[in-house]
Amino acid sequence: MAEKRPSLAGGLDTPRELRSKFWPTLASDPDAFGRFAERFARYMGTANFLLYMTIFVIVWILFNVVGLVGFKWDPYPFILLNLFFSTQASYAAPLILLAQNRQDDRDRVTIEQDRARDERNLADTEYLTREVAALRISLREVATRDFVRSELRSVLEELLASQETEDDEAADRSADRRESSRDSKGAPRTQSIPRVRPVRSPAATSGSGS
Repeated sequence: MAEKRPSLAGGLDTPRELRSKFWPTLASDPDAFGRFAERFARYMGTANFLLYMTIFVIVWILFNVVGLVGFKWDPYPFILLNLFFSTQASYAAPLILLAQNRQDDRDRVTIEQDRARDERNLADTEYLTREVAALRISLREVATRDFVRSELRSVLEELLASQETEDDEAADRSADRRESSRDSKGAPRTQSIPRVRPVRSPAATSGSGS
């Protein structure tokens, strides 16, 4: 049977990692161990941990001093208990430092994201400021509502004045036309009185002849 070749995780373009022949590598998940370290450090900073540790120390000392059931595995001065506490401290310190490092990494990422967000907000604010300034400059050249109203009011006044002037001229022309029509009809302005000659009677004429 043909031997099965191990499949490459990254493909042909992924370089293979150098492996030590003398020291075996332990396959562990850094994120999982880091989460465990954070949970452990968080639990050590609680009141329950202190309470349980105090109860454990009291029971340990009572069992080894009084000697219940006739068994003393750690007589005074409790060397085994001191060794236990030393081992616990030696492991607790790196776990706490690991948890703090992970928290620092998260804080650093959060700070970088906040800085990037602030930079984007600053850029947006500057852009909006420039746009508002450009709009203000452009609005100075555009007719405003008050300007349009004043121009319309002035145009209306000019139209009313010209209409009144035309009405006056039309009234004058109609008056002149009426006067000229009266003159053409023969309405005497100054009539001359004709002379009246006296009429002589026939008797006066005969008397003057005799």
